[in-house]
Amino acid sequence: MFSQEQLNKFSTQETPFYYYDLALLRRTLEACSTASSKYNFHVHYAMKANVDPRVLDTIRSFKIGADCVSGGEVKKAIECGFTNDKVVFAGVGKSDPEINYALDQDIFCFNVESIQELEIINELALQKGKTAKVALRINPNVNAYTHKYITTGLEENKFGINQWEFEKVAAAIKILSNIECIGLHFHIGSQITDFNVFKSLCIKVNEIVNWFTNHHFNIKVINVGGGLGVDYYNPDTNNIVDFETYFRIFDSFLERSANQEVHFELGRALVANCGSLISRVLFVKYGQVTNFAILDAGMTELMRPALYQAYHKIENLSKDHNVKNKKYDVVGPICESTDCFGKAVELPDTNRGDLIAIRTAGAYGEVMASNYNLRNKVNVIYNE
Repeated sequence: MFSQEQLNKFSTQETPFYYYDLALLRRTLEACSTASSKYNFHVHYAMKANVDPRVLDTIRSFKIGADCVSGGEVKKAIECGFTNDKVVFAGVGKSDPEINYALDQDIFCFNVESIQELEIINELALQKGKTAKVALRINPNVNAYTHKYITTGLEENKFGINQWEFEKVAAAIKILSNIECIGLHFHIGSQITDFNVFKSLCIKVNEIVNWFTNHHFNIKVINVGGGLGVDYYNPDTNNIVDFETYFRIFDSFLERSANQEVHFELGRALVANCGSLISRVLFVKYGQVTNFAILDAGMTELMRPALYQAYHKIENLSKDHNVKNKKYDVVGPICESTDCFGKAVELPDTNRGDLIAIRTAGAYGEVMASNYNLRNKVNVIYNE
């Protein structure tokens, strides 16, 4: 819920804008750090979720690492003050310039997704007289039971090295003189809310780590990725995810030796609930079948509903929250029929000029914004 002071501030701002509650972000980071430190787990922030400068600065202050999926993210992380030895570079399609930049920065490691990528990194490292530390991203064929567009751990997905390739990968690493394989990396998908999925992942990881150990690999790092979901339906009552249970599952079910590090890559779970997209109603259209509340924000500001049919809680901040007497399709101004935030959304009687909040938009919101239709860049305001 927003305070009256916040609502008064919103009413004077030009819409649409992203609102980031940095106080909530700090509480979330504190909860994550407290829970993970019990087991000496290492947490990296998945940069792709949100790269707003103030958000990044807040995250960096908690001394966690950065998980990057492009050369641009690697550069941004280092420029923002994340230490090089905590930067991980993942991604199924790294370009030569991106790899060269990361090598020059002496990052912690590359998460490598194919034999060919191993060969290219080795070749580029050789040219620089360097040894590249890598972790092999394994496709464990574990179903995350999430949206098909954000599942990454099945054989049908483009990500990772499949188990039938292990012998070839092992043979390749032994002859690549400028590669040091320090670990294994797994990531099976995003917005996972069933904790049993993480138990299944641990069991599969144990099996795969044992295979590599039995084939004389020294696995120093086990990176289990991220994917921890948030509650989009109840952003006020569940505004901080259950980090305690999440990390306890990995402590209980993941087999590891005393000298092995366990790494995580969390994005959405850290930043989603601290952000809301605030918009105004431009027009209301009443129909025999459907009423439309047309906002000044659209899919150019928040792509997730159009891309994934994702749910976000929508609130009319100008009216009594307890009165919901009409249903509206809440849509944006973009010339696409997919520009819709929610269908048949129950709201109070809604009028032109009303302030609308689209909640839990701190992850994959502003970072995916575009200027399609030559839209202006979305504004941002903060709560300390």
